[in-house]
Amino acid sequence: MTLRLAGPLLLIGAGKMGGALLEGWLKQGLDPATVFIQDPALSDAMGAFAARHGIVANDAPELPAPPAVILIAVKPNIAEKILPEVEPMVGERTVVLSIAAGRTLESLSRHLPDTVAVVRAMPNTPASVGQGITVCIANANVSAEQRRECDALLSAVGDVVWVEDEALLDPVTAVSGSGPAYVFLLAECLEQAGIDAGLSPEHARQLARATVAGAGALLAQSDDDAATLRKNVTSPGGTTAAALEVLMDEERMKNLLSRAVAAAAKRSRELSS
Repeated sequence: MTLRLAGPLLLIGAGKMGGALLEGWLKQGLDPATVFIQDPALSDAMGAFAARHGIVANDAPELPAPPAVILIAVKPNIAEKILPEVEPMVGERTVVLSIAAGRTLESLSRHLPDTVAVVRAMPNTPASVGQGITVCIANANVSAEQRRECDALLSAVGDVVWVEDEALLDPVTAVSGSGPAYVFLLAECLEQAGIDAGLSPEHARQLARATVAGAGALLAQSDDDAATLRKNVTSPGGTTAAALEVLMDEERMKNLLSRAVAAAAKRSRELSS
């Protein structure tokens, strides 16, 4: 299905996440002539990418009409500064979609008219390879059509989930936002464990990366839940069972991850306030 919007799209910030979204939109058939980039720190690579597709990219692009969507994809401290600049560009049918971490609906709306539609979204880094997941919440001004447009834009780089309680964005940040780092740490530790067991660094790295990536792909494609897949690999009295006895003894791994997610969620609440 080709991606279509009711008007121009203004992308404020075309860094890693903004750039990943842009590439996803173009792959979904969004007309590049309807996209405008505002980014004073635009990288040479992204500038060249925009030029190849005929996308206007500069400090203050002139739009032919009020944007259907203004997507804010800058760091949280910068988002706070640019919101007053966004206000004059907002039209009657504009929705402001923010992926700036820690910026609440209230803080995003503070410098905008009371009637402006605002969506806060939390994507994660696998969006850069089209395998992300984004969790969103909308304020009361967002129409069904605006929600559909935001959903379509974010779906270009992975799954999208909508919630009604903004407080859930803190555990979301802790699980899916920060979660890729936990998986990368697992691969890192598995690689080192392989080296400690006698594998060469090259083989340990190859085995750890392929195992984590392959297990993730299997989990994504299987109808079974994670616990069932784990049990399918585990033969009674076998090597996997011996390893899991260590990892699951007194629920150490479970408790460690619970503590990690709780710490990340706590920090998310602190940053949001």
